[in-house]
Amino acid sequence: MKLPHYGDDRGSLVAIEANETIPFEVKRIYYIFDTEKEVQRGFHAHKNLKQFVICVKGTCDFILDDGSERTTFKLDSAKEGLFIDGVYWREMHNFSDDCVLLVLASEHYSKEDYITNYEDFLLQTRNI
Repeated sequence: MKLPHYGDDRGSLVAIEANETIPFEVKRIYYIFDTEKEVQRGFHAHKNLKQFVICVKGTCDFILDDGSERTTFKLDSAKEGLFIDGVYWREMHNFSDDCVLLVLASEHYSKEDYITNYEDFLLQTRNI
């Protein structure tokens, strides 16, 4: 999703508003940084969580898997974000040295919302 951005000779600004720019109320914000190039992250799905992911600096590859198809998104712009709504297996790869990945989440952290085993994820997606 393209994000509204504004800029002039002083620099650029992106404003994100819950239920306006992104389609949910934000209850949790976190960011991932200082990730080594060879490190891969994610490898889980969420049962109910909605997320909006923005690479505010640098680049990384974000893979979404719905149980039958894997799609890779190259995140490389602070002016765009990836909206994730539904049960998707997610993986993050190929972090640049300067990558900062910002995540806006619809719910507070809940260990019970995670699916951390790919086979369990496949069973869940077949039962949806």
